[in-house]
Amino acid sequence: MVVPAVVNISVPCRIDGKPSGSSAGSGTIIDLDGTILTCAHLVLGSRGKKVISKGKVDVTLQDGRTFVGTVVNADLHSDIAIVKIKSSSPLPVAKLGSSSKLRLGDWVVAMGCPHSLQNTVTAGIVSCVDRKSSEMGLGGMLREYIQIDCAINPGNSGGPLVNLDGEVVGVNVMKFSAATGLNFSVPIDSVKKIMKHFMKNGRIVRPWLGLKMLDLNEMIIAQLKNKDATFPNVNNGVLVLMVTPGSPADLAGFHPGDVVIEFQGKPAGSITEINELMGDRVGIPLKVVVKRAEDNIVTLTVVPEEANPEL
Repeated sequence: MVVPAVVNISVPCRIDGKPSGSSAGSGTIIDLDGTILTCAHLVLGSRGKKVISKGKVDVTLQDGRTFVGTVVNADLHSDIAIVKIKSSSPLPVAKLGSSSKLRLGDWVVAMGCPHSLQNTVTAGIVSCVDRKSSEMGLGGMLREYIQIDCAINPGNSGGPLVNLDGEVVGVNVMKFSAATGLNFSVPIDSVKKIMKHFMKNGRIVRPWLGLKMLDLNEMIIAQLKNKDATFPNVNNGVLVLMVTPGSPADLAGFHPGDVVIEFQGKPAGSITEINELMGDRVGIPLKVVVKRAEDNIVTLTVVPEEANPEL
């Protein structure tokens, strides 16, 4: 069961340099070693609010036990953090599911401790399985969220989004305060990748090429061919819209209008697939095959740099 594994997290804060009580949020115990999954803005602070925890937070379990937790890893851009507690007695553990299995309209529940009210559960449906950060007006590198209409309130941040099989499929991180029913979770499949980065590098390493790209589909391809008869004959791929001057992609010879059809020897059907194929490879040459006007095929070698995720 997920409910016993949902915890309340309290973090002392200050605003404008002055102590300002504490921030409260939620988290989920995901293994017997006391690893807690939560959101980074809770343990690091945001919007002018700075935590003064010095890496320590107060953790309260549903059964009343309290612990001092240690912030092990946190990444504000993805808004994911890992907290650890040590217990001499067994801890309840939630099971992680797969967000890729979610479908539009699926029932889900949001668990957490809004306003420090433990054992709070709200229900709703999945409104979108892959809401892009750019669609939400968020800057920085592209992220994807699960959009839900479960009620989310202050204190829910960091709590689990759970499917009807009792598996964690997301981490609840934000809501649109000016609207009703527009709430967002980081997909658990993305969280698993983030945790691998934490384990391997102690942080998230993000390769940067300097490309603005667009996933192609049948309708977009047809529209582009109507505008330009020389547009390459492809069934799918990723269109290069813009190349940042002086970027790794620019140095490699990418041009606007290129269609990426192969990346590191594998078909490139989407931006997500390209990002997955890059992984955390920074400073390592990567082979990319692009198709240009009149079906000219060119092989390029690009060496990714490490990105500043906020740019």
